[in-house]
Amino acid sequence: MNGEDQKRKSILPGATVGVLGGGQLGRMFAQVAKRAGYQVVVYTDTPGGPASQVTDRCFVGDYGDTELLSQFREQCDVATYEFENIPVETFQFLQEEIPVRPDPRAIYETQNRLRERALLTGLHIPIAPFSPLTDREELDRVREERTFPVVMKTAESGYDGKGQRVVECAEGMEQAWEDLRRVPCVVEEKIDFDREFSILVARSSFPSEGGDPEACAYPPIENTHESHILAFSSCPMSISANSQEMATSYALAIAEELQVEGVIAIEFFLGRQGEVLVNEIAPRPHNSGHLTIEAFYTSQFEQQLRGVCALPLGSVEQREPAVMRNLLGDVVQRAGEQGLSSLFRDPQCFLHLYGKAEPKPGRKIGHITALGSELTELEAHLRKIFIKG
Repeated sequence: MNGEDQKRKSILPGATVGVLGGGQLGRMFAQVAKRAGYQVVVYTDTPGGPASQVTDRCFVGDYGDTELLSQFREQCDVATYEFENIPVETFQFLQEEIPVRPDPRAIYETQNRLRERALLTGLHIPIAPFSPLTDREELDRVREERTFPVVMKTAESGYDGKGQRVVECAEGMEQAWEDLRRVPCVVEEKIDFDREFSILVARSSFPSEGGDPEACAYPPIENTHESHILAFSSCPMSISANSQEMATSYALAIAEELQVEGVIAIEFFLGRQGEVLVNEIAPRPHNSGHLTIEAFYTSQFEQQLRGVCALPLGSVEQREPAVMRNLLGDVVQRAGEQGLSSLFRDPQCFLHLYGKAEPKPGRKIGHITALGSELTELEAHLRKIFIKG
């Protein structure tokens, strides 16, 4: 069997899929894989996480522990990951013996915003005007070339608003960079956008009718953030056909460039005149895609499994309109029995809790998806649930 045939060989139920990372994305992926008849093994640096509660075995150790990683990969026929802040060397080590999907290049390019911006620029995909900030000399240059206000973002490890500062004027640059500990940053001009949305792309090396890898994109999912954390996602989204077509073409181009096998999420800004700009890339299932579990024929997690195992992709047709609400902190405990009872009596709503032991403020501990034809009413309905929280 030649290398191309080996690459396209499907990994069938009964095999073992390894997951790096022990959070809620790994948990929901594992639940789908187990339902399909796969064994699932997780590797995490934190014991007792959401994924380990539903998998066949859990390895707990440092992501640089090659002895433990060797034991992990011996158990696996293929490996994937549920978050990108893992050293790329970890994936390269695993790849010496087993397939890692999506390819570690997707991790390398997207876990650093400077590399990510270079990738997008090379693909001629529109993004916010930006400048790198890595030393004191560049700080002075950024002050001169950028139009304020700007958003200063750490090049690595930032998410949910962490590692970011909005800087209103040139005089505030020094202090903002000091607050971020003078690590390498991207400084972007703050975009006056209308809305935010994401597009999920699934891709598999299983060949399409034309012989190329199979790829498909979900429709745009509109996102609403509160305090820099995703609060609501809804689909379908009111967006022009032209804007949707542009965004979808950009998302598919990124997935093809990175040779993704699995799911990749692209976050966009929608401008006042319908223009679309890429904001972030996540080479994995995404928080905004949780509503696909109930609202679509094939969820993002099943698509991830199909792509990772080189199987045909599922349908991205939507069953019903949906709104997803994130649950943060101790909102469930504060709502009490009455709040939970009202939710379980509601046939429109589907509750997912992630099994996190410490419901810290701002921490995602679960989500609710509501199905129905009136999205505005659904969002209002979800806002009332757990109102005590």
